Amino acid sequence: MAAREIALPDDYQDLLGLLKERVRSIRAQALRTVNTQLIELYWSIGRDILQRQEVQGWGSGVVGRLAEDLRAEFPEISGFSRRNLQYMRSMAELWGSGPNVPQLVAHLPWGHIRILIDKLDDRKALDWYAGAAVEYGWSRNVLLNMIMGQAMERTGSAPSNFAEVLPAPGSELVQQAAKDPYNFEFLGLTGEVAERDLEQRLTDRIVETLRELGPGFAFVGRQVHLEVGGDDFYIDLLFFHVEQLRYYVFELKTGRFQPEYAGKLNFYVAVVDDLMKRQFHNETVGILICGSKNDHTVRYSLGHSTSPMAVSTYTYEQLPAADKALVPGEDQLTAALDQLPADDS
Repeated sequence: MAAREIALPDDYQDLLGLLKERVRSIRAQALRTVNTQLIELYWSIGRDILQRQEVQGWGSGVVGRLAEDLRAEFPEISGFSRRNLQYMRSMAELWGSGPNVPQLVAHLPWGHIRILIDKLDDRKALDWYAGAAVEYGWSRNVLLNMIMGQAMERTGSAPSNFAEVLPAPGSELVQQAAKDPYNFEFLGLTGEVAERDLEQRLTDRIVETLRELGPGFAFVGRQVHLEVGGDDFYIDLLFFHVEQLRYYVFELKTGRFQPEYAGKLNFYVAVVDDLMKRQFHNETVGILICGSKNDHTVRYSLGHSTSPMAVSTYTYEQLPAADKALVPGEDQLTAALDQLPADDS
């Protein structure tokens, strides 16, 4: 009897789905285990090279010979190039050459570690980007974009009144969600744009917008309608943070910050709290993103506000148009990273 003609038990599909998930889980765990063991091996090699360079004065020629001998002994194992051995040595030097590889590094693929080594030399930055890449599952391309876009430096830097109107640790979590400036380079804009055009582009590229806002944000809507006593109002962009359990009201202004903008945002936040916030939600937060600002004016404007708010700026032109044309796009960059020689991966 053909398999398709067999009378299957009622719970067969449920069991099949369960087993498929179990196989996927075990396979993922096995891949993580193999990666951790590989990084531990690379760490130990880098540590030994570093120690001998410091004590015995090993030169680059010795490291090159070591690479040749390892490749000759283990031809089936890729990764023993001279360049890779130098990366292993740098990894041990940057994160400290202790007996064990740091947990953050152990959970990262080797390609990610190489990007960190190439682009960063500060231990604080190394740990921040490594931790974020592990926690949020950043690809190599996303990690590189985050480093080039100075995500760490921008995170939590927007002037706000969060510490005054929100209890800790909630105020600290909200502060970390407020960047300054927001990098909207992915929108492909140049010159001056209207607020509605900026708003439209952000929603058209919602995946990239959510990535720039940071982990935890979910898009609720654009031009969200609020009715107050028969008067109609519209929020530019509304998001919900699924980890913080709170709404985020985003208002966009392409010009310079004006104090009256804070009053309007305060109004929107209060209305969302009244009409949309549920009992189990935390306080709604407002973030105004404008073309430019004077931080002193911002702080005065937020000083007596009753709602948690921050004021940030945005940028979308980090390179002149002529230079930007020479920079590879995301697809090109990903393809280039994926085509690295096996011996260097």
